[in-house]
Amino acid sequence: MTGQPQTPRPPLGLETAWAALLAAAGRDVSAPAEAARWLSRGIDGAQHAQANAPAQVQDLLSLYGPLCADGGWVVGHLGQSLDGCIATHLGESCFVTGPDNILHLHRMRALCDAVVVGAGTVASDDPQLTTRLVSGPSPVRVVLDPRGRLGADHRLFQDGAAPTLLCSTNAVGKTRAPGQAGLLVLPHNKDGLRLDALVTALAERGLKRLFVEGGGVTVSRFLAAGLLSRLQIAVAPLIIGQGRPGLSLPRTERLADALRLSPRIFRMGADILYDLDLAAPEAATDAGQGGGAPAADEGVLRQVR
Repeated sequence: MTGQPQTPRPPLGLETAWAALLAAAGRDVSAPAEAARWLSRGIDGAQHAQANAPAQVQDLLSLYGPLCADGGWVVGHLGQSLDGCIATHLGESCFVTGPDNILHLHRMRALCDAVVVGAGTVASDDPQLTTRLVSGPSPVRVVLDPRGRLGADHRLFQDGAAPTLLCSTNAVGKTRAPGQAGLLVLPHNKDGLRLDALVTALAERGLKRLFVEGGGVTVSRFLAAGLLSRLQIAVAPLIIGQGRPGLSLPRTERLADALRLSPRIFRMGADILYDLDLAAPEAATDAGQGGGAPAADEGVLRQVR
């Protein structure tokens, strides 16, 4: 068959790739034409069909593409120091990780339906939890406050920048949330809010992609309850010493009983992000390794660029 040679497509640009990801996640229905063409191939097709795409575009699609293809997930994130701390012993945590990881947090917010934080994070950091650094809508802001400790003076209760839900327990007896927030009353157990009930209640409201942004206690509780589908840990080249720990989980007596996962590793400026798929942990133990040493073919030295 003869005819005019086809003009090669120009490389997919970073902004177009991000627009395609937002559209794939259902977070932006007005994707530009070029993004819509890439979206029609599916995120995987967009990632692999064009070998001359810039490396940063390939990495963007690789990291966020799986989240857009899945209709529902719960992803936890922690930014910590080399010695496993997310804050100083006084609670100072702005900023443990650098600007590239902060940009990642804003992207994750844009792709999720709701961002979840504990009362301690709100009390310490007074976060906004919006998408100020990227295009895309801000998610519903969900604050877990089982003891009713937060007042109305925090920004996310007053700024009107995104819908906000305060989650309390039926034991506290709250009848209204502070400021402009709505109130969601949930059952509780000895550890606080029942997180399974929270996930169910949010799903009933159409909030099925949840980003658990902090703090360490909240992410740890989601992980211990088996409710996370992915865990992202960003490690900064920083040593804090005697700070507040990131993950805090029940003790493991033997390494064979520990949860060893196969990470995807991304460089974010000076930070390293470990992206861990918790939905398929058996992938890390295929060779009968359990929680023991990695398989022999994993000992190849590679530089993460």
